[in-house]
Amino acid sequence: MRGVVFDGKQARVVDDLEIRDPGPGEVLVAVAAAGLCHSDLSVIDGTIPFPPPVVLGHEGAGVVEAVGAGVAHVAPGDHVALSTLANCGACADCDRGRPTMCRKAIGRPGQPFSRGGAPLFQFASNSAFAERTLVKAVQAVKIPADVPLTSAALIGCGVLTGVGAALNRAKVDRGDSVVVIGTGGIGLNVLQGARIAGATTIVAIDANPAKEAVARQFGATHFIDASAVADTSAAVREVLPTGADHAFECVGSVKLIRQAVDLLDRHGQAVLLGVPGFKEEASFLVSSMYLDKTIMGCRYGSARPQRDIALYAELYRQGRLLLDELVTEVYPVEDFAKAVDDAHHGRVARGVLTF
Repeated sequence: MRGVVFDGKQARVVDDLEIRDPGPGEVLVAVAAAGLCHSDLSVIDGTIPFPPPVVLGHEGAGVVEAVGAGVAHVAPGDHVALSTLANCGACADCDRGRPTMCRKAIGRPGQPFSRGGAPLFQFASNSAFAERTLVKAVQAVKIPADVPLTSAALIGCGVLTGVGAALNRAKVDRGDSVVVIGTGGIGLNVLQGARIAGATTIVAIDANPAKEAVARQFGATHFIDASAVADTSAAVREVLPTGADHAFECVGSVKLIRQAVDLLDRHGQAVLLGVPGFKEEASFLVSSMYLDKTIMGCRYGSARPQRDIALYAELYRQGRLLLDELVTEVYPVEDFAKAVDDAHHGRVARGVLTF
């Protein structure tokens, strides 16, 4: 079968992947569509260290092909969106409703794939850049068949992370003010999460003025072109003189992390979603924190995927959550290199690979 493999030097499409049958508690999914996320690119450029060879992809949707023993919530033929969260379901964090903190869900890559008899790792417990993938039952979330799979593919990472950061982690409330730094795939979903939560002032910041229209479509009430103003913080203060209730950094720049902190009002929260280099350090004025300000990390939108994916699919069906609009371009998997180039140059909000 076809898939995208990173061998430690380059990523390329191959057609000779094999995958084992599902074991107990596992689901075999025929992948229909998979979003190309910057986390996949970060494996290729080394920002996210991951052992090669690995089958890439972690944001996908498809149709259940087979299930292992003990799997009852999905069956062959069901449409599913895939989570990257292979949590155990039995530890203290899972029991508290915090599956993103499950230690068994982090940093334990399996090897369900093989090529020429040699095993390949699975990225993010998912590997959606393959015609078929094998996931734990908890990762396969049934969705209505009328949700297009090219759109549903984006729920499992970008939507869960961005919308979840606003709703679950920051708990944006009605009437709150929000600043979103960076309007790529994650930032757009933070914008619509803030809109769904009822925030009244939502300021988007991006250095690409071409992103203004889509930022406003997703929920921004104001847009600041960082390439056109000398001081973006001053521009934000013109809109929010006392600062923001919530500031989300969606780029992965330590400079912009500092900006997010500096833009907070009293009792404000800075939520970090972008991923800088693993050894990079950020700074802030300690004295500024004594007004009940908070700096918050956020893993995977603090999601509970079985609950949240189903919720977001229903909000999509109601017209309240945008998915189709996130899909800027659809590529056959053979055009992976073009999809990567478009993502690198900011030509797409989200590119989706199809099989």
